[in-house]
Amino acid sequence: MKVNVKHWNAVAQWRWDTGNPEADDEGDVCGICRVPYEGCCPSCKVPGDDCPLIWGECSHVFHMHCLLKWIGTAASKQQCPMDRRTWVTAERKVNKDKPESTAMTTDISNPSHQ
Repeated sequence: MKVNVKHWNAVAQWRWDTGNPEADDEGDVCGICRVPYEGCCPSCKVPGDDCPLIWGECSHVFHMHCLLKWIGTAASKQQCPMDRRTWVTAERKVNKDKPESTAMTTDISNPSHQ
């Protein structure tokens, strides 16, 4: 049987690189809202660049909106919600050796891959 593909749609998947090599398949979760980083914080409707992550010098990572809301409360005392150190935003360094994105491809012309 011969099949001709006339149209197909590609689907992309992305993950935040939190620098945690021990993250499981579910990914890490925000320590404030408990939503996975691949999702979005309760303040946002769509995950992605509009709901970025923010790293502290203490190495903890949060949704930016969750942390800003936390820091804005009197109870926070400008401290990390995980370890209570004074919150200092870390400068993220881009790893030039690592490709910015990785893609998984499937050869659709070869039926043995399906």
